[in-house]
Amino acid sequence: MAKNIHIEIDGDGVALVTLDVAGRSMNVFTPEFTRELQDVVAQLTSRADVVGAVITSGKESGFLAGADLLDFVHVHDLGLSAREAGDLVAMSADTLRALERCRKPVAAAINGLALGGGFELCLACHYRVLANDPKAVVGLPEVTVGLLPAGGGTQRLPRLIGIPKALPLLLTGRHVAAAEALQLGLVDAVLPAAEVVKAARRWVLAHPGWQPAWDRKGFIVPGGAGAMASHAMESFSIGLAKIRRDSQDRYPAPAAILSAVYEGTQLPLDLGLAIERGYFGQLLAGPVARNLMRTLFINRGAARKLARRPRDIEKHPVRRLGVLGAGMMGAGIAQVAAAAGIQVVLIDTSQAAVEAGKAKVAAGYARDVKAGRCTQEKVDERLARIHPTADYGDLRGCDFVVEAVFEERDVKAASFQRAREGLAALPEGFVMASNTSTLPVTGLAALWPQPAEFIGLHFFSPVERMPLVEVILGERTSPHALARALDLAAQLGKVPIVVNDSPGFYTSRIFCAYIDEGMAMLAEGVAPALIENAARQAGFATGPLAVTDEVSLDLQARVIKQATADGLPRKFLRQHAQPVVDAMLACGRLGRKSGGGFHDFAPGQPKRLWDGLAELFPRAGQQPDFSDVQHRLLYIQALESARCVEEKVVPEAADADLGAILALGYPSWTGGTLSFIETVGAAQFVAECERLADRYGERFRPSPWLRDRAATGRPFYPAPAPR
Repeated sequence: MAKNIHIEIDGDGVALVTLDVAGRSMNVFTPEFTRELQDVVAQLTSRADVVGAVITSGKESGFLAGADLLDFVHVHDLGLSAREAGDLVAMSADTLRALERCRKPVAAAINGLALGGGFELCLACHYRVLANDPKAVVGLPEVTVGLLPAGGGTQRLPRLIGIPKALPLLLTGRHVAAAEALQLGLVDAVLPAAEVVKAARRWVLAHPGWQPAWDRKGFIVPGGAGAMASHAMESFSIGLAKIRRDSQDRYPAPAAILSAVYEGTQLPLDLGLAIERGYFGQLLAGPVARNLMRTLFINRGAARKLARRPRDIEKHPVRRLGVLGAGMMGAGIAQVAAAAGIQVVLIDTSQAAVEAGKAKVAAGYARDVKAGRCTQEKVDERLARIHPTADYGDLRGCDFVVEAVFEERDVKAASFQRAREGLAALPEGFVMASNTSTLPVTGLAALWPQPAEFIGLHFFSPVERMPLVEVILGERTSPHALARALDLAAQLGKVPIVVNDSPGFYTSRIFCAYIDEGMAMLAEGVAPALIENAARQAGFATGPLAVTDEVSLDLQARVIKQATADGLPRKFLRQHAQPVVDAMLACGRLGRKSGGGFHDFAPGQPKRLWDGLAELFPRAGQQPDFSDVQHRLLYIQALESARCVEEKVVPEAADADLGAILALGYPSWTGGTLSFIETVGAAQFVAECERLADRYGERFRPSPWLRDRAATGRPFYPAPAPR
């Protein structure tokens, strides 16, 4: 008996095929689902009492979302060949082809989102009706996980709408809403959700014996295919150049998509499908797809679902949030909290300061209105939730407070004292959090009367755009405080990672390793343009000198000074970068906020490297290899991440990788810092670190712990079960 697909045949011989995968909130391709779909296609083809079919979904969550990435993520680790990897999708792809060629009309009544393999099923149908619903989107997002569509998407979509219109959808993977889907020709009709099945049924009855256009003699791809097509130069030659420029050859999927489309559309569909499968197998067997799937989708999804939350503590959403400090960070936290429906008390030492903070929030919301992301009515509701005040007594009634004042212990201590006095009595379940990026949470917790209910919440700037929040556990932080902090992160729509207390925690440690290495190279005489270009071509979001300008050099000086005053071990004192920081501060070059740092920031002009760098840091006559510069930047952060695992600062590899990519812009093709080590291979990584240590300094020297881990083959992620 079928568990996932149900068939009803009406009096006119139209089969209503309802997709409803058992035990899943969303329909996805599973092996059992595919076998049932194969049986359904066989019935549609062979049964004389069936004249055609309408395929729809029995779930409110959507139509069909494609493959479950958990079925694919371990392929690289299992050592499958490209052919073996391609064979994993053979049954589902062949079933879609059999559906398409059943010689009976088949219509898709798309009553919710249809993505990836789900939309490929729709493309294999002969007619598509999409619900006029904001949640009913279609698309082929496989490129975002380092793959290409393997159920015919690279072949049917260009044959349906033409190569120039298909390639942008395939290469971006973007979701397309109903009106645009109709305009592009992705669907044949858009109707209210209640009418899509009826409309699909009418089409089936009106088109007996239907077969797709590309199976008819004389079919030509709209707009042409191959080197002689009028669009060929733009689509393929210039298209490949753009892909290489944007991907720096780090992401193989876009080029594979381009090749599959170019080669496959010049051949009959069945040969094109074989070409598509070959390229898919190459991608699935490679490390980049594994990295992207594991970190940015599977692990990111688990973090959003609060995988680290203590399960035995009742959920307690924040209703009234206190935010101490109305500067850039405090205003940003208030902005996202009010947007999430939370009442916010925004406090600073003067009414003028908090009014300025609320004005920053209003300006942020105004940008949302201008971009069409929000209405003015919604903005007014959000602003009404923010209560700006200089009276700490207004904190009474808050069940959670986030301190976001200046990053100095004395300033934070004063803020805690005012909050304690203003609150009078601490409500039951109350939690105090500090938005700190470097100061040890255990030490800050000692300044609060209930250290067990104190936690670190490290937001990233700009708060409204940065997806990550680093949750830092002090030595005495209770499970209750952790649960409430994670609940707040979920309310704010943030991706939380959980780390233990340490100087710089996790993200600040590896961030400082990155910018300090850039400054160390500058001091050695490496050309600043070489440093920045090497970083960008390795896939970093921003070069180390540019990002230091954004966070400011005087902040770096204060962090170094605080670490020295706290008597931290030598490795935390950043001594190889301090001379550069001191030299820049002596020139009054603090970064963007002062109008110039390593770069000049002229109003209305793009930033450019400061000419004075050549005099301040004379260039060496012999410049290093481009790859050596990239290795220094990639390896120093990965090595520091491994140290954080060794020191138990980061208990989970997934959190380390998420933090590196989402907060710090570490190249996503790597899957994160620890995934980078696994991609390179631990033994090779250790050997390269030894070489870098011999040449550039002991900061690159791997520990005995890491050398032993590499020698014994212990991965950071659990090994997959054998096939």
